[in-house]
Amino acid sequence: MFSSSRKGDIRGHDNAKVAEWELRPGGMVVQKRNSDVNQNFISKSTVKVRVKYGSSYHQIQISSHASFGELKKMLTEPTGLHVQDQKLIYKNKEKDSKSYLDVERVKDGSKLVLLVDIENRERRILEKLKIGKKEKTSKSLTEIKLEVDKLSKKVAALETDASTGGIIAELDVENLTENLMRTLIALDEIYGEGELKLGIREQVRRVQKHIETLDMLRMTMQNSIPLKKDENKIKMHYCDDLERRQGNPKKHQPKQHSDSVVVTTEWETFD
Repeated sequence: MFSSSRKGDIRGHDNAKVAEWELRPGGMVVQKRNSDVNQNFISKSTVKVRVKYGSSYHQIQISSHASFGELKKMLTEPTGLHVQDQKLIYKNKEKDSKSYLDVERVKDGSKLVLLVDIENRERRILEKLKIGKKEKTSKSLTEIKLEVDKLSKKVAALETDASTGGIIAELDVENLTENLMRTLIALDEIYGEGELKLGIREQVRRVQKHIETLDMLRMTMQNSIPLKKDENKIKMHYCDDLERRQGNPKKHQPKQHSDSVVVTTEWETFD
């Protein structure tokens, strides 16, 4: 029905269709890749730029659709500069990190200059120091809080003993007061802002409250000492009075001269 030339066209058309597909190992049929087309696409979408930094030159191959920020990231390793410390100059103008290479007409073989952004570097270093100081303060505050918790339990134990009539050692009160004063000094040496500042104030109030409690316990102990002395005097007076009533001869017997006393004085007589 068809001529030989027509059949050849059909076969050639069918062969072209067959050549466009390939069977993957997993059994999936996918369109065959054309290496020549892919190579042309890659060559068109990738550019090689030359970046000068100081007296050195760096060849960077990057997508033409990339941003200057991405180019800075690629320059971090060969130059040792932080991304925020970099300033890229193209055609005598500084380029923003969000700008794109193709939009700014950066082509294959274009030359750029890399400078150090001193202001951004100083700002970044200060911010880093600020964050480090904040972390250090937070760590110190956590350690102090744990110490205050331990001391709070000891103060509460002394209060319980005092309320139940137990004996409180003055040395325990002094040691606790000294430890709390040291904690108060440690709180005064740290500084924080925002939540850290509120946390420091809270611990200061806790420590001051515990010191006041210990002062009250100390005053109670001091007031109880003369009271005990008065009680002892009353008991002694009562015992003496009781013995007097019972006629204790030992306590109220008049003193007698000892027979062993020898009079050696000789009196002179007159006629």
